[in-house]
Amino acid sequence: MIASEGLPPAYRDTVTGTWTPLAAHIAAHRRTVARPILIGTSGVQGSGKSTACRFLEHLIGAHGLTAVTLSLDDLYFTRAERAGLAARVHPLFATRGVPGTHDLVLANHIITALLTSNGPVAIPRFDKATDDRAPETTWPIITAPVDILIFEGWCIGATPQPESALVAPVNALEAAEDAEMTWRTHANAALADGYARLFARIDLCVALRTPDFALVRTWRHTQEQRLRARSGPAAGMNEATLDRFIAHFERITRHMIATPPPAGAITIHIDRQQTAGAIQGLDRPAAATG
Repeated sequence: MIASEGLPPAYRDTVTGTWTPLAAHIAAHRRTVARPILIGTSGVQGSGKSTACRFLEHLIGAHGLTAVTLSLDDLYFTRAERAGLAARVHPLFATRGVPGTHDLVLANHIITALLTSNGPVAIPRFDKATDDRAPETTWPIITAPVDILIFEGWCIGATPQPESALVAPVNALEAAEDAEMTWRTHANAALADGYARLFARIDLCVALRTPDFALVRTWRHTQEQRLRARSGPAAGMNEATLDRFIAHFERITRHMIATPPPAGAITIHIDRQQTAGAIQGLDRPAAATG
């Protein structure tokens, strides 16, 4: 599996030392509560969330349990819906990413279906190449209920900032295009409302923690280089476009880096080489939290 993911052989140490014991803990948690559970997995862009989730699915399967990943990135509003939001609230909402640009009704529906229904459930997919939701006919089908649903996304578990913290812009994008604070205030309010209710459904949080925000651009730049190598020079974003895109995420990402994970969360520190370190929180017994 390491080779098929295009990972270096040294990643085997991460699988053995990090994802294997984490998978065992999650499996034990599922058996303790005796019902399907929702695992929230957060981490900045480029921290390795998607790769970790693929390994966790495989490793949890070795415990005789079914695990499926649902990505927050697949739950964006359609391009037309975001255009409407941009017209009604603020032009910056045309860009996917921040709280307020996800379809929370769809998110809650899919999570409920995967955890409680019996039968096929279509999992949404978002096409980043077209910046729009993929046609429903292309969505993969999962048989519900699953034992463990891994819900992964960059802002999973994020909390709102105090209103006073919104006043000073964190970058040039906010200073020039959100001088009246409409965009960031709306996103912050969304975190306090619908996103808080969504995150409250999570039984167990896994937080991939990164040292600082500067690494986000470095890691995203590497991702774009790999995309162009795989799909051609026209694929991905150029540096200016990438910088502008990342600026949309900066405020909440910095807030998450500076804020301790939720009580009871499992924490994994990701170093500057994108290597997962020791796990904190596995010493707590698996028990129902949601």
